[in-house]
Amino acid sequence: MTNTHHPIKLPVKFVPKDKKDFFIVLTQRINAYFKEKEISKFANGTMVFKTIFFMVGVFTLYGLIISQLFNPLVMLALAILLGSFKAFLAFNVGHDAIHGSYSESKLTNQILSKTFDFLGANSYMWSITHNKVHHTYTNIPGHDEDIDLAPGIIRLCPDEPWKPMMKYQKYYAFLLYGLAGLFRIFKQDYYKFFKKEIGSFDNTNHPKIEYFNLFFYKLVYYSIFIFAPLYFIDLPIITTLLGFIIMMLTEGFVLGLVFQLAHVVEDVDFPEPTSENHIEEVWAIHQLQTTANFARKNWLATFLCGGLNYQVEHHLFPNICHIHYPAMSHIVKSTAEEYDIIYNENETFFSALQSHFNMLTKFGKQPN
Repeated sequence: MTNTHHPIKLPVKFVPKDKKDFFIVLTQRINAYFKEKEISKFANGTMVFKTIFFMVGVFTLYGLIISQLFNPLVMLALAILLGSFKAFLAFNVGHDAIHGSYSESKLTNQILSKTFDFLGANSYMWSITHNKVHHTYTNIPGHDEDIDLAPGIIRLCPDEPWKPMMKYQKYYAFLLYGLAGLFRIFKQDYYKFFKKEIGSFDNTNHPKIEYFNLFFYKLVYYSIFIFAPLYFIDLPIITTLLGFIIMMLTEGFVLGLVFQLAHVVEDVDFPEPTSENHIEEVWAIHQLQTTANFARKNWLATFLCGGLNYQVEHHLFPNICHIHYPAMSHIVKSTAEEYDIIYNENETFFSALQSHFNMLTKFGKQPN
């Protein structure tokens, strides 16, 4: 009988040539830091405060909108704030929980990971596309789908085919980041759930409960953020729906921009595997070459972004709660310098934004 199963592409293998002990030494130093300070690698009091702050923020803003205590213009401002707070809640709580780094308790992580589902994204699919694929094959064309944001429309890596319209992408890309939020809740999660492969990951064997979860939590989200406002808010339907769209555009823009500032900026690499499907580098060094920090000394950026401005530390140690990344970054940077490995970072948010704009401009030009 002929096997009609669609063959998936072979996974990339990391075959290091030198500096093979870099990650061993770095891990030893990070472990020594936690042992010396006698602190847990998981959430602390500050992390719990952030969790409560962003959860209360989302519920409060939602309640104020539903209450109709304000005129439509104020409600519009509240919708923009709600979109931002939803993104911040995903950064600060759901993201860590799905990585299993929020708590030592698997149950706590599973419960808090559901914040992703209540925010419209499917936590199970995120664990595959982000944890297993993006974190393993960062910035590798054809494997990391995070750099395939809108194939044929926006070019975020040198391997992506060029089209004439892309010379304008430095202007329209930011709108696409916003639209990505709407795309995720209405199409992307469904599409990727039933897609046979994601990069080189076999995506055909989902637990049965996840079929139920996909549709159940989507319905819960649609009920909370679409059906309930349409029922309770005494405004024209088009006005209420416009508020929802603006909220989602804001959320998508914040989420998309933060991730792009970490991986599509100047000085990061987009390595292509050899003919044998190898990346001739230590996996940890590959992470340093394909990732960049931004605004590392800005406490507000760190507070709002859930430590994702410390993307280097996150990619090296995704199993450690982001609340510890500022302290860890000194160890990572000094160890990288000791091994003569570049530690990519932009000192401010705006310098990272400029760097990303420069990359959009570069990739928007017709290749020679």
